[in-house]
Amino acid sequence: MAEPPGAPHRTTGSTLLHPLSGLLGIPLDQINFVACQLFALLAAFWFRIYLGPSHASSAVRHAFATLFGIYFAVFCFGWYSIHLFVLVMMNYGIMNMASIPNIHRYSFVVAMGYLTLCHISRIYIFHYGILTTDFSGPLMIITQKITTLACQLHDGIGRQAEELTAEQNRLAVKTRPSLLEYLSYLLNFMSIIAGPCSNYKDYIAFIEGRHVHMKLLEVNWKQKGYDRLPDPSPTGAVMYKLCITLVSLILFLTLTKNFPMAYIIDNEFLDKTPFLSRLGYLYVVTQAAKPKYYFAWTLADAVNNAAGYGFSGVDERGTFRWDLLSNLNIWNIETATSFKMYIENWNIQTAAWLKRVCYDRAPWYPTALTFILSALWHGIYPGYYFTFLTGILITLAARAVRNSCRHYFLSSVPLKMAYDVITWVVTQLAVCYTVAPFVMLAVEPTIKFYN
Repeated sequence: MAEPPGAPHRTTGSTLLHPLSGLLGIPLDQINFVACQLFALLAAFWFRIYLGPSHASSAVRHAFATLFGIYFAVFCFGWYSIHLFVLVMMNYGIMNMASIPNIHRYSFVVAMGYLTLCHISRIYIFHYGILTTDFSGPLMIITQKITTLACQLHDGIGRQAEELTAEQNRLAVKTRPSLLEYLSYLLNFMSIIAGPCSNYKDYIAFIEGRHVHMKLLEVNWKQKGYDRLPDPSPTGAVMYKLCITLVSLILFLTLTKNFPMAYIIDNEFLDKTPFLSRLGYLYVVTQAAKPKYYFAWTLADAVNNAAGYGFSGVDERGTFRWDLLSNLNIWNIETATSFKMYIENWNIQTAAWLKRVCYDRAPWYPTALTFILSALWHGIYPGYYFTFLTGILITLAARAVRNSCRHYFLSSVPLKMAYDVITWVVTQLAVCYTVAPFVMLAVEPTIKFYN
Protein backbone atom coordinates (compact mmCIF):
# COMPACT_ATOMS: atom_id res chain seq x y z
CA MET A 1 0.00 0.00 0.00
CA ALA A 2 1.43 3.32 -1.00
CA GLU A 3 1.85 5.94 1.70
CA PRO A 4 -0.36 9.01 1.40
CA PRO A 5 1.20 12.33 0.44
CA GLY A 6 2.89 13.96 3.35
CA ALA A 7 3.25 10.77 5.37
CA PRO A 8 6.67 10.41 6.99
CA HIS A 9 8.94 7.93 5.25
CA ARG A 10 9.35 5.00 7.60
CA THR A 11 11.77 2.11 7.35
CA THR A 12 14.11 0.48 9.82
CA GLY A 13 15.83 -1.69 7.21
CA SER A 14 18.48 -1.02 4.60
CA THR A 15 18.37 2.23 2.63
CA LEU A 16 20.46 0.79 -0.22
CA LEU A 17 17.46 0.78 -2.57
CA HIS A 18 16.24 4.26 -1.62
CA PRO A 19 16.95 5.69 -5.13
CA LEU A 20 14.78 2.94 -6.67
CA SER A 21 12.05 3.70 -4.14
CA GLY A 22 12.09 7.37 -5.12
CA LEU A 23 12.09 6.55 -8.82
CA LEU A 24 9.09 4.22 -8.61
CA GLY A 25 7.22 6.16 -5.93
CA ILE A 26 6.83 3.03 -3.80
CA PRO A 27 7.68 2.99 -0.06
CA LEU A 28 11.18 1.71 0.68
CA ASP A 29 9.97 -1.01 3.05
CA GLN A 30 7.95 -2.53 0.22
CA ILE A 31 10.87 -2.23 -2.21
CA ASN A 32 13.07 -4.06 0.31
CA PHE A 33 10.41 -6.75 0.74
CA VAL A 34 10.12 -7.44 -2.99
CA ALA A 35 13.90 -7.27 -3.51
CA CYS A 36 14.48 -9.84 -0.75
CA GLN A 37 11.84 -12.17 -2.13
CA LEU A 38 13.23 -11.94 -5.67
CA PHE A 39 16.75 -12.57 -4.37
CA ALA A 40 15.37 -15.46 -2.29
CA LEU A 41 13.84 -16.88 -5.49
CA LEU A 42 17.25 -16.89 -7.20
CA ALA A 43 18.90 -18.27 -4.07
CA ALA A 44 16.26 -21.01 -3.92
CA PHE A 45 17.05 -22.22 -7.46
CA TRP A 46 20.78 -22.21 -6.59
CA PHE A 47 20.05 -23.99 -3.31
CA ARG A 48 18.18 -26.79 -5.08
CA ILE A 49 20.76 -27.24 -7.85
CA TYR A 50 24.07 -26.80 -6.04
CA LEU A 51 23.17 -27.56 -2.41
CA GLY A 52 20.73 -30.38 -3.06
CA PRO A 53 20.73 -33.39 -0.73
CA SER A 54 23.04 -35.26 -3.11
CA HIS A 55 25.59 -32.42 -3.12
CA ALA A 56 25.60 -31.18 0.48
CA SER A 57 25.00 -32.54 3.96
CA SER A 58 21.91 -31.68 5.97
CA ALA A 59 24.03 -29.53 8.29
CA VAL A 60 25.29 -27.42 5.38
CA ARG A 61 21.77 -26.99 4.00
CA HIS A 62 20.47 -26.01 7.44
CA ALA A 63 23.30 -23.51 7.94
CA PHE A 64 22.90 -21.90 4.49
CA ALA A 65 19.13 -21.55 4.86
CA THR A 66 19.51 -20.04 8.35
CA LEU A 67 22.28 -17.54 7.55
CA PHE A 68 20.54 -16.24 4.45
CA GLY A 69 17.28 -15.95 6.38
CA ILE A 70 18.95 -13.90 9.10
CA TYR A 71 20.53 -11.64 6.47
CA PHE A 72 17.17 -11.03 4.77
CA ALA A 73 15.56 -10.18 8.12
CA VAL A 74 18.28 -7.66 8.98
CA PHE A 75 18.19 -6.16 5.46
CA CYS A 76 14.42 -5.64 5.59
CA PHE A 77 13.91 -4.64 9.22
CA GLY A 78 17.26 -3.50 10.59
CA TRP A 79 17.60 -3.59 14.34
CA TYR A 80 13.89 -4.45 14.72
CA SER A 81 14.79 -7.95 13.51
CA ILE A 82 16.20 -8.53 17.00
CA HIS A 83 12.60 -9.21 18.08
CA LEU A 84 12.60 -12.28 15.84
CA PHE A 85 15.82 -13.61 17.31
CA VAL A 86 14.80 -12.90 20.93
CA LEU A 87 11.52 -14.79 20.51
CA VAL A 88 13.25 -17.70 18.79
CA MET A 89 15.87 -18.10 21.52
CA MET A 90 13.39 -17.68 24.38
CA ASN A 91 11.28 -20.49 23.01
CA TYR A 92 14.31 -22.67 22.32
CA GLY A 93 15.00 -22.43 26.05
CA ILE A 94 11.40 -23.36 26.83
CA MET A 95 11.52 -26.31 24.42
CA ASN A 96 14.58 -27.73 26.17
CA MET A 97 13.71 -26.95 29.79
CA ALA A 98 9.93 -27.22 30.04
CA SER A 99 8.26 -30.49 30.92
CA ILE A 100 6.66 -32.25 27.96
CA PRO A 101 3.10 -32.08 29.40
CA ASN A 102 3.39 -28.27 29.51
CA ILE A 103 5.73 -27.48 26.63
CA HIS A 104 2.94 -26.49 24.24
CA ARG A 105 1.25 -24.30 26.87
CA TYR A 106 4.40 -22.40 27.84
CA SER A 107 5.46 -21.97 24.23
CA PHE A 108 2.02 -20.71 23.24
CA VAL A 109 1.79 -18.18 26.08
CA VAL A 110 5.30 -16.80 25.57
CA ALA A 111 5.08 -16.63 21.77
CA MET A 112 1.60 -15.09 21.65
CA GLY A 113 2.40 -12.79 24.58
CA TYR A 114 5.56 -11.46 22.93
CA LEU A 115 3.75 -11.05 19.61
CA THR A 116 0.93 -9.11 21.30
CA LEU A 117 3.39 -6.78 23.04
CA CYS A 118 5.03 -6.10 19.67
CA HIS A 119 1.61 -5.46 18.10
CA ILE A 120 0.92 -2.90 20.84
CA SER A 121 4.27 -1.21 20.26
CA ARG A 122 3.56 -0.90 16.53
CA ILE A 123 0.72 1.53 17.19
CA TYR A 124 3.15 3.93 18.83
CA ILE A 125 6.16 3.28 16.58
CA PHE A 126 4.35 3.30 13.24
CA HIS A 127 1.59 5.66 12.15
CA TYR A 128 -1.78 4.24 13.17
CA GLY A 129 -3.72 3.00 10.19
CA ILE A 130 -0.84 2.91 7.69
CA LEU A 131 -0.01 -0.69 6.81
CA THR A 132 3.76 -1.05 6.60
CA THR A 133 5.89 -4.02 5.70
CA ASP A 134 7.42 -4.23 9.15
CA PHE A 135 8.86 -6.84 11.50
CA SER A 136 5.46 -7.98 12.79
CA GLY A 137 4.79 -10.06 9.65
CA PRO A 138 7.80 -12.37 10.12
CA LEU A 139 7.12 -12.41 13.87
CA MET A 140 3.60 -13.69 13.18
CA ILE A 141 4.96 -16.49 11.00
CA ILE A 142 7.58 -17.44 13.59
CA THR A 143 4.86 -17.52 16.26
CA GLN A 144 2.93 -19.98 14.13
CA LYS A 145 5.98 -22.19 13.70
CA ILE A 146 6.94 -22.09 17.39
CA THR A 147 3.47 -23.11 18.54
CA THR A 148 3.12 -25.70 15.77
CA LEU A 149 6.38 -27.40 16.73
CA ALA A 150 5.56 -27.25 20.45
CA CYS A 151 2.17 -28.90 19.91
CA GLN A 152 3.62 -31.56 17.61
CA LEU A 153 6.47 -32.25 20.07
CA HIS A 154 3.91 -32.61 22.85
CA ASP A 155 1.93 -35.03 20.65
CA GLY A 156 5.02 -37.08 19.81
CA ILE A 157 6.51 -37.41 23.29
CA GLY A 158 3.78 -36.58 25.79
CA ARG A 159 0.72 -38.39 24.41
CA GLN A 160 -0.17 -41.94 23.45
CA ALA A 161 -0.79 -42.73 19.78
CA GLU A 162 -4.40 -43.72 20.45
CA GLU A 163 -5.08 -40.25 21.89
CA LEU A 164 -4.14 -38.56 18.63
CA THR A 165 -6.07 -37.95 15.45
CA ALA A 166 -4.66 -39.43 12.24
CA GLU A 167 -3.16 -36.06 11.27
CA GLN A 168 -1.68 -35.45 14.72
CA ASN A 169 -0.12 -38.89 14.68
CA ARG A 170 1.38 -38.31 11.22
CA LEU A 171 2.89 -34.94 12.19
CA ALA A 172 4.00 -35.84 15.73
CA VAL A 173 7.66 -35.06 16.50
CA LYS A 174 9.39 -37.78 18.51
CA THR A 175 12.63 -36.02 19.51
CA ARG A 176 13.60 -32.46 20.38
CA PRO A 177 15.36 -30.73 17.47
CA SER A 178 18.96 -29.58 17.67
CA LEU A 179 19.71 -25.85 17.79
CA LEU A 180 20.67 -25.80 14.09
CA GLU A 181 17.52 -27.66 13.06
CA TYR A 182 15.41 -25.35 15.21
CA LEU A 183 16.95 -22.16 13.81
CA SER A 184 16.70 -23.44 10.25
CA TYR A 185 13.01 -24.32 10.64
CA LEU A 186 12.15 -20.90 12.08
CA LEU A 187 14.52 -18.57 10.21
CA ASN A 188 15.16 -20.16 6.81
CA PHE A 189 15.39 -17.73 3.89
CA MET A 190 12.46 -19.32 1.99
CA SER A 191 9.90 -18.30 4.61
CA ILE A 192 11.46 -15.67 6.90
CA ILE A 193 9.90 -12.71 5.05
CA ALA A 194 6.41 -13.87 4.01
CA GLY A 195 6.02 -17.43 5.26
CA PRO A 196 4.19 -19.64 5.02
CA CYS A 197 4.16 -21.77 8.14
CA SER A 198 4.89 -25.43 7.48
CA ASN A 199 5.09 -28.56 9.58
CA TYR A 200 8.42 -29.40 11.19
CA LYS A 201 8.52 -32.98 9.90
CA ASP A 202 7.90 -31.83 6.32
CA TYR A 203 10.67 -29.24 6.57
CA ILE A 204 13.22 -31.68 7.99
CA ALA A 205 12.31 -34.23 5.31
CA PHE A 206 12.93 -31.52 2.68
CA ILE A 207 16.35 -30.64 4.10
CA GLU A 208 17.34 -34.31 4.31
CA GLY A 209 16.13 -35.07 0.77
CA ARG A 210 13.18 -37.28 1.79
CA HIS A 211 10.40 -34.76 1.13
CA VAL A 212 9.31 -35.72 -2.41
CA HIS A 213 9.70 -39.46 -1.94
CA MET A 214 7.78 -39.32 1.34
CA LYS A 215 4.84 -37.64 -0.36
CA LEU A 216 4.89 -40.12 -3.25
CA LEU A 217 4.85 -43.04 -0.82
CA GLU A 218 1.86 -41.46 0.93
CA VAL A 219 -0.12 -41.71 -2.32
CA ASN A 220 1.04 -45.31 -2.90
CA TRP A 221 3.05 -44.44 -6.01
CA LYS A 222 4.67 -47.88 -6.34
CA GLN A 223 1.32 -49.62 -6.00
CA LYS A 224 0.16 -47.86 -9.16
CA GLY A 225 2.46 -49.97 -11.33
CA TYR A 226 5.61 -47.82 -11.32
CA ASP A 227 8.95 -49.51 -10.65
CA ARG A 228 10.77 -46.52 -9.17
CA LEU A 229 10.07 -43.16 -7.64
CA PRO A 230 10.44 -40.16 -9.99
CA ASP A 231 12.19 -36.89 -9.24
CA PRO A 232 9.61 -34.25 -10.25
CA SER A 233 10.86 -30.77 -11.11
CA PRO A 234 9.15 -27.71 -9.60
CA THR A 235 10.11 -25.44 -12.52
CA GLY A 236 6.71 -25.56 -14.21
CA ALA A 237 4.88 -24.82 -10.95
CA VAL A 238 7.27 -21.95 -10.20
CA MET A 239 6.78 -20.37 -13.63
CA TYR A 240 3.01 -20.64 -13.33
CA LYS A 241 3.05 -19.00 -9.90
CA LEU A 242 5.35 -16.24 -11.11
CA CYS A 243 2.82 -15.45 -13.85
CA ILE A 244 0.12 -15.12 -11.19
CA THR A 245 2.49 -12.94 -9.18
CA LEU A 246 3.08 -10.63 -12.16
CA VAL A 247 -0.65 -10.25 -12.88
CA SER A 248 -1.30 -9.57 -9.19
CA LEU A 249 1.43 -6.92 -9.15
CA ILE A 250 -0.07 -5.17 -12.19
CA LEU A 251 -3.52 -5.22 -10.57
CA PHE A 252 -2.08 -3.87 -7.33
CA LEU A 253 -0.34 -0.98 -9.09
CA THR A 254 -3.49 -0.07 -11.04
CA LEU A 255 -6.74 -1.34 -9.53
CA THR A 256 -5.84 -1.13 -5.84
CA LYS A 257 -4.71 2.50 -5.92
CA ASN A 258 -7.77 3.63 -7.88
CA PHE A 259 -10.35 2.06 -5.56
CA PRO A 260 -9.48 2.95 -1.95
CA MET A 261 -11.54 1.36 0.82
CA ALA A 262 -11.77 4.73 2.60
CA TYR A 263 -14.11 6.08 -0.10
CA ILE A 264 -17.00 3.91 1.10
CA ILE A 265 -17.29 6.04 4.27
CA ASP A 266 -16.90 9.38 2.48
CA ASN A 267 -19.82 11.62 3.45
CA GLU A 268 -20.56 12.74 -0.11
CA PHE A 269 -20.47 9.15 -1.34
CA LEU A 270 -22.85 8.03 1.40
CA ASP A 271 -25.27 10.91 0.83
CA LYS A 272 -25.49 10.77 -2.97
CA THR A 273 -25.00 7.11 -3.84
CA PRO A 274 -27.97 4.67 -3.94
CA PHE A 275 -27.80 1.64 -1.66
CA LEU A 276 -27.28 -0.92 -4.43
CA SER A 277 -24.51 1.18 -5.94
CA ARG A 278 -22.82 1.32 -2.53
CA LEU A 279 -23.02 -2.48 -2.32
CA GLY A 280 -21.50 -2.75 -5.78
CA TYR A 281 -18.67 -0.39 -4.88
CA LEU A 282 -18.04 -2.31 -1.66
CA TYR A 283 -17.55 -5.46 -3.74
CA VAL A 284 -15.20 -3.64 -6.13
CA VAL A 285 -12.99 -2.15 -3.39
CA THR A 286 -12.82 -5.50 -1.62
CA GLN A 287 -11.69 -7.10 -4.86
CA ALA A 288 -9.15 -4.30 -5.30
CA ALA A 289 -7.66 -5.01 -1.86
CA LYS A 290 -6.85 -8.64 -2.73
CA PRO A 291 -3.99 -8.39 -5.30
CA LYS A 292 -1.35 -7.48 -2.71
CA TYR A 293 -2.14 -10.68 -0.81
CA TYR A 294 -2.21 -12.71 -4.03
CA PHE A 295 1.18 -11.23 -4.94
CA ALA A 296 2.93 -11.78 -1.59
CA TRP A 297 1.59 -15.26 -0.87
CA THR A 298 2.03 -16.63 -4.40
CA LEU A 299 5.59 -15.29 -4.61
CA ALA A 300 6.41 -16.86 -1.23
CA ASP A 301 4.99 -20.17 -2.47
CA ALA A 302 7.12 -19.92 -5.62
CA VAL A 303 10.27 -19.29 -3.55
CA ASN A 304 9.72 -22.47 -1.53
CA ASN A 305 8.93 -24.49 -4.66
CA ALA A 306 12.06 -23.20 -6.40
CA ALA A 307 14.10 -24.64 -3.52
CA GLY A 308 12.35 -27.99 -4.00
CA TYR A 309 9.98 -27.62 -1.04
CA GLY A 310 6.20 -27.82 -1.27
CA PHE A 311 5.57 -31.05 -3.19
CA SER A 312 2.23 -32.51 -2.13
CA GLY A 313 1.76 -35.59 -4.31
CA VAL A 314 -0.13 -36.47 -7.46
CA ASP A 315 -3.64 -35.45 -8.55
CA GLU A 316 -6.28 -37.66 -10.20
CA ARG A 317 -4.80 -37.04 -13.67
CA GLY A 318 -1.31 -38.12 -12.59
CA THR A 319 0.04 -34.55 -12.51
CA PHE A 320 2.61 -33.70 -9.88
CA ARG A 321 1.30 -31.14 -7.40
CA TRP A 322 3.33 -28.41 -5.71
CA ASP A 323 0.68 -26.91 -3.43
CA LEU A 324 1.67 -28.22 0.01
CA LEU A 325 2.54 -24.67 1.10
CA SER A 326 0.06 -22.74 -1.04
CA ASN A 327 -1.70 -20.06 0.94
CA LEU A 328 -4.69 -19.52 -1.30
CA ASN A 329 -6.77 -20.96 -4.12
CA ILE A 330 -7.84 -17.97 -6.18
CA TRP A 331 -10.45 -19.80 -8.25
CA ASN A 332 -12.18 -21.25 -5.19
CA ILE A 333 -12.08 -17.86 -3.47
CA GLU A 334 -13.69 -16.00 -6.34
CA THR A 335 -16.34 -18.68 -6.94
CA ALA A 336 -17.08 -19.56 -3.31
CA THR A 337 -20.74 -20.26 -2.61
CA SER A 338 -20.37 -20.42 1.16
CA PHE A 339 -18.51 -18.47 3.83
CA LYS A 340 -16.84 -21.72 4.92
CA MET A 341 -15.55 -22.42 1.41
CA TYR A 342 -14.19 -18.87 1.16
CA ILE A 343 -12.20 -18.92 4.40
CA GLU A 344 -10.93 -22.46 3.72
CA ASN A 345 -9.23 -21.18 0.55
CA TRP A 346 -7.95 -17.88 1.94
CA ASN A 347 -4.71 -17.83 3.97
CA ILE A 348 -4.79 -21.63 3.95
CA GLN A 349 -1.68 -22.20 6.04
CA THR A 350 -2.87 -19.87 8.79
CA ALA A 351 -6.23 -21.66 8.81
CA ALA A 352 -4.36 -24.97 9.12
CA TRP A 353 -2.30 -23.55 12.00
CA LEU A 354 -5.44 -22.36 13.80
CA LYS A 355 -6.96 -25.80 13.39
CA ARG A 356 -3.84 -27.59 14.67
CA VAL A 357 -3.16 -25.46 17.73
CA CYS A 358 -6.66 -24.28 18.70
CA TYR A 359 -9.71 -25.84 17.03
CA ASP A 360 -8.58 -29.47 17.47
CA ARG A 361 -7.46 -28.85 21.06
CA ALA A 362 -10.09 -26.46 22.46
CA PRO A 363 -12.14 -28.14 25.21
CA TRP A 364 -15.20 -26.01 24.42
CA TYR A 365 -16.49 -23.44 21.89
CA PRO A 366 -13.78 -24.28 19.32
CA THR A 367 -15.21 -22.02 16.60
CA ALA A 368 -15.39 -18.93 18.82
CA LEU A 369 -11.96 -19.54 20.38
CA THR A 370 -10.41 -20.05 16.94
CA PHE A 371 -11.77 -16.74 15.63
CA ILE A 372 -10.60 -14.94 18.78
CA LEU A 373 -7.10 -16.42 18.45
CA SER A 374 -7.03 -15.38 14.81
CA ALA A 375 -7.89 -11.80 15.75
CA LEU A 376 -5.28 -11.72 18.53
CA TRP A 377 -2.64 -13.15 16.21
CA HIS A 378 -3.34 -10.51 13.56
CA GLY A 379 -2.95 -7.64 16.02
CA ILE A 380 -4.78 -5.32 18.37
CA TYR A 381 -6.42 -2.93 15.92
CA PRO A 382 -10.15 -2.82 16.76
CA GLY A 383 -11.07 -3.51 13.15
CA TYR A 384 -9.62 -7.00 13.41
CA TYR A 385 -11.95 -7.84 16.28
CA PHE A 386 -14.99 -6.43 14.47
CA THR A 387 -14.08 -8.65 11.52
CA PHE A 388 -13.50 -11.89 13.41
CA LEU A 389 -16.43 -11.50 15.80
CA THR A 390 -18.65 -10.83 12.79
CA GLY A 391 -17.09 -13.89 11.18
CA ILE A 392 -18.24 -16.07 14.08
CA LEU A 393 -21.85 -14.97 13.63
CA ILE A 394 -21.80 -15.33 9.86
CA THR A 395 -20.21 -18.77 10.06
CA LEU A 396 -22.85 -20.04 12.49
CA ALA A 397 -25.70 -18.40 10.55
CA ALA A 398 -24.46 -19.73 7.19
CA ARG A 399 -24.15 -23.24 8.64
CA ALA A 400 -27.73 -23.12 9.99
CA VAL A 401 -29.19 -21.79 6.73
CA ARG A 402 -27.33 -24.36 4.63
CA ASN A 403 -28.48 -27.25 6.82
CA SER A 404 -32.08 -26.00 6.74
CA CYS A 405 -32.49 -24.97 3.10
CA ARG A 406 -29.96 -26.56 0.76
CA HIS A 407 -31.75 -29.90 0.36
CA TYR A 408 -34.79 -28.13 -1.15
CA PHE A 409 -32.68 -27.03 -4.15
CA LEU A 410 -31.11 -30.37 -5.07
CA SER A 411 -34.11 -31.88 -6.88
CA SER A 412 -33.27 -30.39 -10.29
CA VAL A 413 -30.36 -28.79 -12.15
CA PRO A 414 -32.05 -25.37 -12.62
CA LEU A 415 -32.85 -25.15 -8.90
CA LYS A 416 -29.31 -26.11 -7.99
CA MET A 417 -27.92 -23.47 -10.37
CA ALA A 418 -30.22 -20.84 -8.89
CA TYR A 419 -29.09 -21.85 -5.40
CA ASP A 420 -25.43 -21.57 -6.42
CA VAL A 421 -25.92 -18.11 -7.94
CA ILE A 422 -27.79 -16.80 -4.91
CA THR A 423 -25.32 -18.24 -2.42
CA TRP A 424 -22.38 -16.87 -4.45
CA VAL A 425 -23.83 -13.34 -4.32
CA VAL A 426 -24.68 -13.60 -0.62
CA THR A 427 -21.25 -15.08 0.22
CA GLN A 428 -19.31 -12.39 -1.65
CA LEU A 429 -21.32 -9.57 -0.04
CA ALA A 430 -21.03 -11.20 3.40
CA VAL A 431 -17.27 -11.39 2.98
CA CYS A 432 -17.14 -7.73 1.89
CA TYR A 433 -19.19 -6.69 4.92
CA THR A 434 -17.02 -8.79 7.24
CA VAL A 435 -13.56 -7.73 6.02
CA ALA A 436 -14.16 -3.97 5.60
CA PRO A 437 -13.30 -3.25 9.28
CA PHE A 438 -10.15 -5.36 8.85
CA VAL A 439 -8.94 -2.88 6.24
CA MET A 440 -10.16 0.25 8.06
CA LEU A 441 -8.55 -0.82 11.37
CA ALA A 442 -9.97 1.92 13.61
CA VAL A 443 -13.29 2.09 15.50
CA GLU A 444 -14.66 5.36 14.10
CA PRO A 445 -14.61 4.45 10.37
CA THR A 446 -15.90 0.95 11.22
CA ILE A 447 -18.93 2.30 13.09
CA LYS A 448 -19.55 4.76 10.29
CA PHE A 449 -19.41 1.90 7.77
CA TYR A 450 -21.89 -0.17 9.79
CA ASN A 451 -24.26 2.76 10.14
